[in-house]
Amino acid sequence: MKAQVLKAYDEKLTADQWVSMEDVPDPTITKPTDVIVRIGGAGVCRTDLHVIEGVWRPHMDPNGNALLPFILGHENAGWIEAIGKDVENLKVGDPVIVHPKISSGTCLACRRGHDMHGDGKFPGLDSNGGYAQYLGTSERNIIPLPRTLAPKDVAPYADAGLTAYHVIKKATRHLLPGDRCVVIGAGGLGHIGIQCLKAMCAADIIVVDKSEASLSLAGKCGADHLVKADGNEVEAVMSLTNGQGAEAVIDFVCEHGTTSKGLAMTRPMGSYYVVGYGEDVKVPTVDLVITEKNIIGNLVGTWADLYELMALADRGLVNLTTVEYKLADANQALKDLHNGKIHGRAVLIP
Repeated sequence: MKAQVLKAYDEKLTADQWVSMEDVPDPTITKPTDVIVRIGGAGVCRTDLHVIEGVWRPHMDPNGNALLPFILGHENAGWIEAIGKDVENLKVGDPVIVHPKISSGTCLACRRGHDMHGDGKFPGLDSNGGYAQYLGTSERNIIPLPRTLAPKDVAPYADAGLTAYHVIKKATRHLLPGDRCVVIGAGGLGHIGIQCLKAMCAADIIVVDKSEASLSLAGKCGADHLVKADGNEVEAVMSLTNGQGAEAVIDFVCEHGTTSKGLAMTRPMGSYYVVGYGEDVKVPTVDLVITEKNIIGNLVGTWADLYELMALADRGLVNLTTVEYKLADANQALKDLHNGKIHGRAVLIP
């Protein structure tokens, strides 16, 4: 099969190209519960850039370059191509979306429903992913798609959408009508998160972004207030919240100073949700004691979260803004993402 292969890390992201199109062996059925998916769309995620620059190397490749070469791509959807002999309720040709973590299903975390913290592989981060024509995975990871949803249109939900839904689900358990929720970053994850907030709670939604195009997208997604990140965004948010700050601040950026600003926008006893990553969260412990603010980390969501998100998408309550690229143009998609040219999510089509 054809696949885009990462052969070397690039810490400064200055190389002319990061992946190369190659002929590689097709995935095969090795376990009776294995599934092979013909890729209909593979999302291009900022995490892919972080993998390329080596941010994930201490966690996924601690022995240096032992993981390389491998295939990127952890946001995948397509059609069932082949199934193991024990696979039930799936047949060749079914449209599906793939939960990104291949968990065993028998570890304690899995049995408690926390698939993303379970044992197992994470294709695209520590093993071959979906920047390819085919992907090997497990029956446990598959969610059949409603016939209203095409694989190429939903692939980024497998991580970007799933992560956004996971954090929104946490926040909406505490957000009441009349409360305020700030969303920092209205890009690939943020525009999904705004729609999930609108569908799942009655809080006022304040969106902060430096890009006029992203703010425009946020408005179309249901934001109640738009704030330009021009250096005065903390003051603007405090003005909108009567000087108190927001009950919840969801930071999809977490770099270039947004962590300190996000905490400043959070009211006492409020919650600051960390979704993006790139810088440290620095706060005096006495401030946390006095204000009782919560700082909450967020990984990708569970299988059940992805099922629920597909239900929202099927009902038209969440829509994904995508830009399509051919698989052969993976480097261009990655460069465009790195240079801030994509508003929404990029998807590779084999």
